[in-house]
Amino acid sequence: MKKIMNKIYVFMALLVVVTACDVQEFDDLNGPEVESFEQLLTRGDLRDLVGGIFYSSRDRLGTYLDDCGVIGREYWRFSSSDPRFTGDLLGGGNAVLDNNTFYITGPWGSRYRTVKNANLILGFLDNASGTGEFTEAEIAVTRGFLRTFIAYELLLNLNLTDEGGIRLDVSDEDNLGPFVSKTEALQGIRAILEQAITDLGQGGDFPFPLTSGFAGFNTPDTFAQASNAIAARVAAYQGDANGVLGFLGNSFLDLNGDINTGIYHVFSADPTDFLNPMFFPITATTAGARVMQPSFLTDAEAGDNRLNKVQQRADPLTLDGLTGDYLVFVYNSNLTPIGIVRNEELILLYAEANITVNPTEAVSALNIIRNSAGLANYSGATDQASLIDEMLTQRRYSLYAEGHRWIDVRRYGRLNELPLDRPEDDVFSQFPIPLTENQ
Repeated sequence: MKKIMNKIYVFMALLVVVTACDVQEFDDLNGPEVESFEQLLTRGDLRDLVGGIFYSSRDRLGTYLDDCGVIGREYWRFSSSDPRFTGDLLGGGNAVLDNNTFYITGPWGSRYRTVKNANLILGFLDNASGTGEFTEAEIAVTRGFLRTFIAYELLLNLNLTDEGGIRLDVSDEDNLGPFVSKTEALQGIRAILEQAITDLGQGGDFPFPLTSGFAGFNTPDTFAQASNAIAARVAAYQGDANGVLGFLGNSFLDLNGDINTGIYHVFSADPTDFLNPMFFPITATTAGARVMQPSFLTDAEAGDNRLNKVQQRADPLTLDGLTGDYLVFVYNSNLTPIGIVRNEELILLYAEANITVNPTEAVSALNIIRNSAGLANYSGATDQASLIDEMLTQRRYSLYAEGHRWIDVRRYGRLNELPLDRPEDDVFSQFPIPLTENQ
């Protein structure tokens, strides 16, 4: 990773991104300007610039997951130095979500930085076509890789602002596209993924290495399975059951396979790299801790082995009127990977889609998840409402602290079912568009 980082710093110096999508120019006197990549993109350049995609896609990832996890009442984020985690995000008292605060401007800007980096590389590839440095197949599959990341990063920002929408077209920083509705954004993200999948099917190999988080998915054909997996998630957000099943058919869904198979963000202790931002030790204090919201235990079925995703402290922590003695332990070290999409989610998406297509198959898929958690087969009613309840419950425990719960209850109109921990708390449905966007 250290070798890759050298040129990443050059690239990122040229792309100092503020909290909106705007890019400020920065003259790096010790390295090449963007124009040099436009004129002649070498294999070494591409390898290092793709490394920048892996880098920026992890920036502020912890903030994004805290946004979803806290508002979704999976856990409380204690920070004695910043009361906004237990104030703003929980809607404490008269608190509302601020449009010019780190919890939206940070992840928003980081996701758009990755999109901007990927769009620049796409432009460099256009100029590289026909130069002989890369085959046309290599250029095509690289476009597919980059478009997958663009779509995924846009989806994460849309998850935050929801009905507020996002800027879908940001390829020209001097002429940013307008904000589009949630419906149009999901359509656009899906279209980008569909184009990525087509690109990835053009043959050839990636002319750059992928991180270890993509082990098993580091060729265009196998990476396309991951692109289809992300597209299945988008189709689920659109309420398109047949679309979900279609994408899953070309993904790495394996009903009999390891539920943890998938693609991941990976971390290292190298001083130029990231540590996992979601890790706090069991000995954490109110200075920084993720404390389980109590209903995660009280609502669980007896014998569910997914309860090992939280661990009990010797003594409780108390902050801002909240007290708990269980801490999130999904990520049990500062090097633990963070999933982008896993087979467990795909099985649950398969179950969700089949609730309206083939309820018997939905129950079979839900039983795979239940059995993997040490639970007996589902024995409840098989009407649509009951199966949705069961599916959402299994998603709650299987995908705990992975950024899904808030989005799931919101898309099913169940935000009012989330617990309120203090009398004047609120559950927010979305973040405001960052002030710096100046719509």
